[in-house]
Amino acid sequence: MSEQYPPPPSPEQGGYPTTPGATPGSTPAPMPGPMPGPMPGSPAAMPGQPVAGAPVSRPASITMAVRLMYVGALLSLIGVLVTFTLADTIREQVQKAAVDAGTAMSSTALDTAVAVAVGVGAVSGLVGAALWLLMAWANGRGKSWGRIVASVLFGLSVLSFVTGLAQGTQPTLALVLSVLTVALGAFIMVLLWKKESSAFYAAQSAPRY
Repeated sequence: MSEQYPPPPSPEQGGYPTTPGATPGSTPAPMPGPMPGPMPGSPAAMPGQPVAGAPVSRPASITMAVRLMYVGALLSLIGVLVTFTLADTIREQVQKAAVDAGTAMSSTALDTAVAVAVGVGAVSGLVGAALWLLMAWANGRGKSWGRIVASVLFGLSVLSFVTGLAQGTQPTLALVLSVLTVALGAFIMVLLWKKESSAFYAAQSAPRY
């Protein structure tokens, strides 16, 4: 067939719709409608929601708590050193306990008991220092589980302190370290559960979009 379709009319010929007031040859104005942007109700449009990549500043209460946890780790290491200096005191306590129980202990058995007691005390101090450092790392990064674990460990330390105090078998230097550790832990708990600290944990735990 030789018949061809005619070319489409140009804007000058009025072939395209233009906005009122537009002159021939001008670029048509965009059609009226909503501006592009996030849909209502989407995460980016909801106020108060975390934004991907947005930094969350750490409050002063958490910073102070982390620093005090490092102090707690240092106290635990000092406790390890103190344990080695209390070998004679531990020996006397073991001998007294054996006499009160009416049990005769040989010199070898006594030395073994003292070595075991010192070893357990040293290991406990090292584990305590490691836990302090772990809690400093976790809470410094706003890990919610870190605050919960720290609270549980503080409760156990208070229970251990009260038990040792009731038995009255702790040497003076060890008792002083225990008092300092419990007081330090109590102040850290106050810092971790402050309002601004709770907001920090919530922000760090919120999903990122």
